[in-house]
Amino acid sequence: MKLPKSLQAKLEQRQANNALRQLPAAKNLVDFASNDYIGFAHSEAIFHQTHQYLLDQNIKTNGATGSRLISGNHNLYEIAESFIANFHQSETALIFNSGYDANVGFFSAVPQRNDVILYDELCHASIRDGIQMSHAKAYKFQHNDLEDLQQKLITYNSKLITLYIVTESVFSMDGDCPNIEQLVALTQKHNAYLVIDEAHALGVFGEQGEGLMQSVGLQDKVFARIMTFGKGLGCHGAAILGSTELKSYLVNFARSFIYTTGLSPHSVATILVAYQHLAQEKETLKALRNNILFFNQEKLRLGLKPMFVYSKSAIQCAIIPGNSTVKKIATQLQQKGFDVKPILSPTVPEGQERLRFCLHSYNSEAEISNVLELLATFVF
Repeated sequence: MKLPKSLQAKLEQRQANNALRQLPAAKNLVDFASNDYIGFAHSEAIFHQTHQYLLDQNIKTNGATGSRLISGNHNLYEIAESFIANFHQSETALIFNSGYDANVGFFSAVPQRNDVILYDELCHASIRDGIQMSHAKAYKFQHNDLEDLQQKLITYNSKLITLYIVTESVFSMDGDCPNIEQLVALTQKHNAYLVIDEAHALGVFGEQGEGLMQSVGLQDKVFARIMTFGKGLGCHGAAILGSTELKSYLVNFARSFIYTTGLSPHSVATILVAYQHLAQEKETLKALRNNILFFNQEKLRLGLKPMFVYSKSAIQCAIIPGNSTVKKIATQLQQKGFDVKPILSPTVPEGQERLRFCLHSYNSEAEISNVLELLATFVF
């Protein structure tokens, strides 16, 4: 059966803009594309220990069997959530099936009618989708611009209004970070509730990869932290960290939590074992930090620094305007054996198309030098 004409027209327009998305085929290339920052997704130790843990617990169930509020709340959830809360120095943790589910569930349920949400203009689509489902009023502030945020706080602040400030500790399309200390001070000054998505900080920042907020000792100043496990932790799912009251509220009102089958025991066991490894993987975390430093040094050596967004995270982005141009250079790098992905408009604003380099603990210095030397050859 053919698509309706309106849908076909949208596909054709996307094709005309050279921005049609397609599922990529698996390629055996040097990884500069995945979110597996510290290699946990490919860890045989985590794989085998998860299996052994399930056997030791005599758990041989493939699925959760239902939502967590009906039959799916197996005992591994309590064990994992307790470990996660302790690891992150949080009162509680509540596991969701994905980072998308966590953000949609939180923002659609927590801010109420007449509340005001002030969110960074580059917040992830899952945050913006959740905000759209909310009855609260929402206004974006310029990216990492605390002066613009302050102006909006002054404009919308009132004793009768509950204010939420929403941002990310590491932005997925730029790899940059807000000034956390100033952001917290501004939040406290205006009695607002701060919500931080730490998806791309887990496994990257902190002595144990615990995220940016803990690395600067400000985790207690945040109303809610969203930790996603599909990046640095190498598995699947997410958790919202916060107070006991917040957890109870989400269990009662977050629709993406209530109306979905829970994660399988195997998925939750993988999360638990991965967290146990994270607490011990200091050399792996050090290797990632060294690679981030080396990448930045090589950008400078090769004269590439001006085209890159400033970042000290595992995400490094070279701005190359134009879908056709950035796709061509990405293809050239892939043909040389490096998996570097182009990020096209409309995923990013037109004119802000970029190559996105994701760094990992397992990338070698030779690989980093080689891919950046090739980039310099292709763009200069």
